Amino acid sequence: MKRILAIDYGSKRTGIAITDPLQMIASGLCTVATNELLPFLKKYTAEEPIESFVIGQPKRLNNEDSDVEVLIQAFISQLRQEFPDIAIYRQDERFTSKIAFQTMIDSGLKKKQRQDKALIDEISATLILQQFLEKKINHPHLGINLIEGLGK
Repeated sequence: MKRILAIDYGSKRTGIAITDPLQMIASGLCTVATNELLPFLKKYTAEEPIESFVIGQPKRLNNEDSDVEVLIQAFISQLRQEFPDIAIYRQDERFTSKIAFQTMIDSGLKKKQRQDKALIDEISATLILQQFLEKKINHPHLGINLIEGLGK
């Protein structure tokens, strides 16, 4: 079975998470500089079969798009061109950074370690992927937000 790769897109850094081959467990993979994201994904997908991408959808509390959504839409256009056979999904990412930070506190990381924004991005990507998996497995009747015209 192919893996699912999640992306917590940021203007400077992007957190990445991946499932196991059975698509049951979400694990943080890494954080990459956003300007190196497409080359990273090309290399990674050449080594590992990927079924779909899940991209965080940043929303404000009033359900409006966050400012970074414009950048994400441009990235999705590039992703479609580079990977036309890989489905792209969106997952609401509200509160993932706060949950990631609390997870770091709960796991006993020291203050200096908790200031590592790259680690927060990676944990956030893992949370995005875990939420996607839970929705896909436990609530298939809710549907998942597939970007139209993509995937097999």
